Parts: sequence; structure tokens; C-alpha cells
Amino acid sequence: MTFPALLAVDGDPRALGDVERELRARYSGSYEVICTSSPQEALSILTGMSRAEQEVALVLAGQWLSDTTGDELLELAGRLHPHAKRALLVDWGEWGRRPMAKAIFDSMALGRMDYFVLRPAVSPDELFHQSITSFLLEWTEGRRIAPQTVRIVAETWAGRGHELRAALERCAIPHAFHLSDSEEGRAVLDRAGPQAGLPLIVLPDGEVLVNPSNGEIADATGAAVEDPERHDFDLIIVGAGPAGLSAAVYGASEGLDTLVVDEGGIGGQATSSSLIRNYLGFPRGISGRRLAQQAYEQAWVFGADFTFMHEATGLRRVGDRLKLTLSDNRVLSARAIVLAMGASYRRLGVPELEALNGAGVFYGAPASEAPTMDGKDAYIVGGANSAGQAALHLASFARRVTLIVRAESLSAGMSHYLIQELEATPNVEVRLGAEPIGGGGDGRLEYLEIRDNRSGETETVPAAGLFILIGAHPRTEWLPDEIATDGQGFLLTGPDLNTRHGWPLERDPGLLETSMLGVFASGDVRHGSIKRVASAVGEGSIAIQLIHGLRAADEPVGLHRAGEAAL
Repeated sequence: MTFPALLAVDGDPRALGDVERELRARYSGSYEVICTSSPQEALSILTGMSRAEQEVALVLAGQWLSDTTGDELLELAGRLHPHAKRALLVDWGEWGRRPMAKAIFDSMALGRMDYFVLRPAVSPDELFHQSITSFLLEWTEGRRIAPQTVRIVAETWAGRGHELRAALERCAIPHAFHLSDSEEGRAVLDRAGPQAGLPLIVLPDGEVLVNPSNGEIADATGAAVEDPERHDFDLIIVGAGPAGLSAAVYGASEGLDTLVVDEGGIGGQATSSSLIRNYLGFPRGISGRRLAQQAYEQAWVFGADFTFMHEATGLRRVGDRLKLTLSDNRVLSARAIVLAMGASYRRLGVPELEALNGAGVFYGAPASEAPTMDGKDAYIVGGANSAGQAALHLASFARRVTLIVRAESLSAGMSHYLIQELEATPNVEVRLGAEPIGGGGDGRLEYLEIRDNRSGETETVPAAGLFILIGAHPRTEWLPDEIATDGQGFLLTGPDLNTRHGWPLERDPGLLETSMLGVFASGDVRHGSIKRVASAVGEGSIAIQLIHGLRAADEPVGLHRAGEAAL
């Protein structure tokens, strides 16, 4: 058995010895540890491993090497092993010196490395190991080979097989997909036994579920943790994206009996972001899926309940309570409700491509599908941050990634740091003023038709994958008419409300209050919201503070006197 490699390169013999000592002591049982002071030798080793298709999990390099620099070596390592994590080795405090700081800033902005690691100072150096194990966890999850991976086997990419992948993706559960006639698929079927039908999923403990419902998936994976016999709560949150999870953390931690309901799983659209680098407190960046998982665990530890794979279908007030109806006909009761449903992706509307949804055409970023693009040509439609992040993530797998943007510039919808990274990534191309108008293939996407909107010319190109991130519309169709929305269905709150929208009280509505008393809105579903994870998290916490403030003012989130005014 060949282990994945950990490679360290450092021109300082003492520092290299310290790194080698720590790596061998902690990781040699599961990884091949290779240390050298020669960048030429390191490059030769990496080249040989690439030819032999041996995995490289992590490359560490000191900055000052003979005939080259660490960031230049890491860039070459990334070309040979695009899935490997890469980090610069620095001494404590060295990042404050201008040459090193510039190397770190420039290299991260240009995608040459993932982050930096402090050289070990003592033995064992747990701060060093925290960085290393974090990198290895990210590498493992990115390769979809974690021991907690759920295996899906189906006859085709589309249909129920695609739906099962989508369900697991919404629950932020690591999973891998195999066609039933592939080598991996046949191996999974052999282990599952002759009684297994298709499609099926195999859980990490070996349990086999044949064509399970979404509810059965939620139960089996531990995603559904709410007691189905309970119906009354202080607070119900509809939506488990960043805004809903934030409201759950703050609501449960401040003593509110809290339930979170979501038609899918945790994370919302945030789970489609492969790396969020501008979220406060995560200087290395964090994937949307990891952020959602940690927020879910945090809310759960504080006592919040969750029910997944259940859609909210109705909302009304009865006396001093709010009644929420679910898709299984259960009626839940709460004193306050936070609407945080987020928004769903807008459809491309090209019939030939819609027919291949799940078979090479995907709405959302390439989180679970990226490994299937290895060595192929992939396309992304969209011009916002999520599209840029998706392109950078996909570039580690695909031979070439093309970002198709209808606008004539990226700057209107994308952060500057992302534009810089896209420009610096050699296998990413940006096509402005263009859009896909057709495509097809034999059961799976094989080609795209792209129109240049300036010239009107159409080009047919080979394509193994198309990922569509072209904006979203709010999931508010199920709400009653008395909850005011703008012309696009986003919820009006606070200053955007007035008596014309049905606001019944003499005081002005609070920042996140909707036109139904006791009902608040947070995150992307709200009119005028800033479509950023940090903003959604902030609004989720603010909603809880507003609820507490109204209760403290003897106006329990619109109940009693306010509730009578609403009847």
C-alpha cells in the first residue's frame, strides 16, 4: 500500500530537522514523510510522484531556498499535484517583516499556496500539529475519501441518483457517487449484498438503504434530531442557512426553546462555497460546508432542535400563537418565528441543458462533483463571488475551467481578491458578454453551445460539466398574503414597511420585523439584504435581540395587545 506523501523543504538544516521530527513522530504511520533541503530534489520527487499517480497531501516549504523561493516551489507543486495543500514555513513573528509579509500576501492572492505554518518551536508542538491536521482534514474532505463518507450507487447520473446526492449535499454530509457499472460501483454492490436494489446508499457503519426517502436519509445520518411528538416552542426558525443557524445559536443560548425547520439540510447556498476567505475569524478561509457543520453543532449543543427534509407549507396566527404547517401535515406552534429560507438558484431556461440536470449540468458550485471533472473541460455560468470561488475550486481538478459571464466586467459583482486569483490561475478563462444557449450529449453533457452577445456568433465546445450560479429567487411562495413582499418576492421588513403594507401598530416596525406581528426575516430572503454570509449571520443574531427587546418592553413579540390588533 502506498501512503499519501507529506513533503517538507527548508534551506535551514536545524529548522528542517525540527519539522521532520514532528512530522515523523505524529504522521509516519499513515503518510510517507519526505524532507529535503534541496528544492531541485523536491521538484524531482514531486514530478516522479505525479507520473506514478501517487497522492501528495501536503507540501511545506521555507521561503528562502537555493536558486528559488518557497512560494515559487509551492506554485510548481500545485501544478503537479493540484489537490495537495500547500503552506509556507515561517518563524514566529517573521510574517511581520515586509519581505515575508509580501510573499504571503501575494502568494495567497495569486493562489500559489493555501496559507502559512509556524515552524515547530518545542516537541511536541501542538500549535504546529493543529495547522498540519487542519490541512490534512481539508485535503481528505476535498478528495471525498473521509472514513465518514456515504457511498451512493445508481444506474445513471441523473434521476434519483442525482436527487440522493443533492439531499446529502444539503445536509453537508461527505459522500461519493458511483455508477453501478463502474469498478467502484460494482465493489460497493458486492459489499452491500445480492439483496440490494438501485439506487442505494451505504452508510459508514455498513447499513444499506435502497432508494431511501429524504426523510429516511435524514434519520439514518443523524440529521433529524427533533422529537416528532413536540409541537410547541418559544421560537421556530424556518431555514438552516447562515442566518437561520445564527438565530438558532443565539436563540437557544439565551434560553429560548428553539426549533429549526428546513426542507433540505444545513447550510443553504453557503454549502456551495468551496472556500470563504473573507469571513471574520477564519484567516485561512473555511468551506461553506464546514462552517455550516460547525454552526449546526454549536446550536445543537446549546439545545436547539432540528427537523430536516420537511418543507414549511403554511403560516397563520391563532390568538397569541403563530402556527406553522409542515409538509407532513404537522402543525407547530411558537411565540415567534424567524424566516430565514434564503433563496434558490435561478434556472438557466435552456431546455436541452435542463434535460441534463444532474448528468453534467448542475445548479450550484461543484462541491461533490469536482472530482468527476478531473482532467476534463468544465464551465461555470455566473459573475458573482460564488461563481469565482467555484471556478478556483474546480481549477484544481479540471483540465480547463471557463467562467461564462453575461456582463462586460467582473468588477460589478465579484470581490477584487477573487478577480486577482482568477487572473492568476493559468487554467481558468473568463468569457465576458457571453451565455450558453444549448448543448447536449449521449445521456450526459458532452458539449455546449456558447453565444457571444457582442458579435452574435455561436461556438460549440466540448464540455464535461456545467455549473450554474446566476442568482436566486426567494422561497416565499408558501407565505400568506398578509406578509408583505417586494415585486420579486423578497420580504419587506423594518423601514420598508408602512401602513400600506399592513403594519398595525403605532410604533415603527423593528429592523427585521415583517408585516405579520411576531414574524421576523433574516438573510437572503429579506428585501435589501447584503448577500454575504457575514451579513446573514449578523441578521440572525439581531432577530433574537429584537425578540428579547419586545418581550422586555411588555410587548411579547407582538402578542396580547399587538396580537389582538392583528386579528
